[in-house]
Amino acid sequence: MTHTSTGIDWGKAHFESIYNCPDPRRYFSTLQPLAYQIPHHGQAIFRALADALQQHRGDRRPLRVVDLCCSYGVNAALLNHRVSLDDLYHRYADAGPDAPEGDRLAQEDRAFYAALRRPGAARVTGIDAAERAVGYAVAAGLLDQGFAANLEADAPAPELCRALEGTDLITVTGGVGYITARTFARLFDCVAEPPWVAAFVLRTVSYRPVSALLARAGLVTERLTTRSFRQRRFADEAERRAALDALSARGLTVGGKEADGFYHAELYVSRPAADVAALPLAELLPAL
Repeated sequence: MTHTSTGIDWGKAHFESIYNCPDPRRYFSTLQPLAYQIPHHGQAIFRALADALQQHRGDRRPLRVVDLCCSYGVNAALLNHRVSLDDLYHRYADAGPDAPEGDRLAQEDRAFYAALRRPGAARVTGIDAAERAVGYAVAAGLLDQGFAANLEADAPAPELCRALEGTDLITVTGGVGYITARTFARLFDCVAEPPWVAAFVLRTVSYRPVSALLARAGLVTERLTTRSFRQRRFADEAERRAALDALSARGLTVGGKEADGFYHAELYVSRPAADVAALPLAELLPAL
């Protein structure tokens, strides 16, 4: 997950050095000790939403997914391939000193993921400010299209706007707070029909500005109320204290959640009102 800065210091540890490397080995080896796991939770939920959208549409064309803050294509790997997050940690974090890197790794990964591609895989467009991370994800065959763009700072290029046409689902697993309603507004300016949006948002961050923007675009936002989702361990005591202060400022308690030493995220799903009425979130994701 690459974060584009909004000029706000959320008190989180800084991992900028891992987000724009030629390949994802440093990303996974750095985050594995912190039990980074939010893409694992996203895998089951994004697949469930994709299945529901396919049934709702009633046609067989590939679903069109846009992954915000796509980084090295982790969400695309988990959505479209028979792999788990643990598989990715094993492949990248546990690799030995003689393992391929950079372009060679991307070439090997293209064959690796092609052999594990799921039937009916979605077409995924990735957007991230980290040019080398996006380039790896495209070269590895994880993204059908990738755009190195910071939509907090700049309007989308015409090529990106064209790529967003016909989007069915927008996903994001941790960028909200670093990307804001401004990014979503610029995306929605490019689409004729509003897509579904599924966002995991840290409890330290308010989703209200984004959900208000989505409401103006015609979407109703539901929050999954039955649980939260661990993102990763706090990197150190300073980060833990900053997170608890942010939660206190929002009037939130940490019992049963951040008290366990992890950031926790909540799931928000935004859909047209008719879709929400036909299938409320609790029925759409009954196992959760």
